[in-house]
Amino acid sequence: MSDKQMHTQSREINLLTPSNKLPLYGKRILVTAPRNYAYRLSEQIIKQGGLPILMPTIETCYLSNYTKLDTALERIGEFDWIIFTSRNGITAFFHRMDDLDIPVSVLKNCHLSALGKDAESLLSFSGKVDLIPRESSPGGIVAELAKLPEIYQKKVLIPAPEVVGLPEPDVVPNLITDLQKLGIEVTRVPTYITQGLDKNIYSIELNLMHQGMIDVIAFSSTAEVESFLTMVNSQSDYEGCIIGCFGPYTTANAQQLGMNVSIVSRDYSSFQGFAEAIAEFFTLSSSSDSALGDVG
Repeated sequence: MSDKQMHTQSREINLLTPSNKLPLYGKRILVTAPRNYAYRLSEQIIKQGGLPILMPTIETCYLSNYTKLDTALERIGEFDWIIFTSRNGITAFFHRMDDLDIPVSVLKNCHLSALGKDAESLLSFSGKVDLIPRESSPGGIVAELAKLPEIYQKKVLIPAPEVVGLPEPDVVPNLITDLQKLGIEVTRVPTYITQGLDKNIYSIELNLMHQGMIDVIAFSSTAEVESFLTMVNSQSDYEGCIIGCFGPYTTANAQQLGMNVSIVSRDYSSFQGFAEAIAEFFTLSSSSDSALGDVG
């Protein structure tokens, strides 16, 4: 290894880097993702020197009624594609197959698709992934399928959340509409539940926000935004916080709901990209402040 390589490596962020040298040093980041995602995002925030404050505004859990999912699984061989839009959908889908003693081999003639890092989870359950779209979004899946001349009239299954107590985000409905425009026969099946959480469990976290102690609110989905807005009295409750969103879809929906979004993750295939976008925001802000100081 050359001296230059060693010098470069020594400057890379790792767990031995002094925390006050990291871009998110002393920054409190409110993480609204459900707990099975929150720990992954929090880990990336910690690596950048930040202090994650966990406040999952939604939770994802198993279905209370499996009738529709079980019916779809009984005829799983009829589908040409299964499109997963979340890691939760993958986990719940394959857990139910396991509960019903349905072997993974029934999927051998079916094409499977997942987004970004979710593909690793799909591969671990099924042993194969046939499509990981270049753009890590439902729109990316549609764009890739549109290139396939034989996609017309194919049967596609979409394992989706059953949204309880919240307005349903437009992500899955829009995906279904876009696929139908390609002439695809789409079946949506509830696979897990997404529901809001009671704000009364978050008196401490909400109080920190009221006191101006939260630097960033990090939203990773529209459902998180929807539920968060039921927990606050008005925009003044969070107006001192910088809003960050995991990709353009969540950003667009947050803006429609009246939020001023300052941080948008360009790499939304993993939470590492989100944490890096938050870190970059503060790095650029710090550089800008330094430049102004020099001018003064």
